[in-house]
Amino acid sequence: MATRIDKWLWSTRFYKTRSLAKKHVETGKVKICGQKVKPSRTVYVGDELTIKKGDLTWEVQVLRTIDKRVGAKIAVECYEETPESIKAREDIITERKMIFSSAPRPTKHPDKKSRRKLIKIKKGGF
Repeated sequence: MATRIDKWLWSTRFYKTRSLAKKHVETGKVKICGQKVKPSRTVYVGDELTIKKGDLTWEVQVLRTIDKRVGAKIAVECYEETPESIKAREDIITERKMIFSSAPRPTKHPDKKSRRKLIKIKKGGF
């Protein structure tokens, strides 16, 4: 059984909506065997996909084609991600977490007087 690429991406939960999957395929963020494709391109078992979402990249091989949206546990069984892809994504995620954790945070919420000072500063008055 063959399935359209946009439908397969939506049903395996890479994208929240089918129209979003279609848009990303059209803009070249999804490639089959390194080639840019149209949303109507059919996906077959054994195809290698490269999926880019933001700064994250998945390199997967299609194990099963489906055209109905399924649960996450079943969706994961429809593709196999390469070990290099997994490691690269995990490295990017840990790097993001490190950057976020080093950002300064206030120890407490500002009280009424402090909020008024902040509003005054933001509006340009000192």
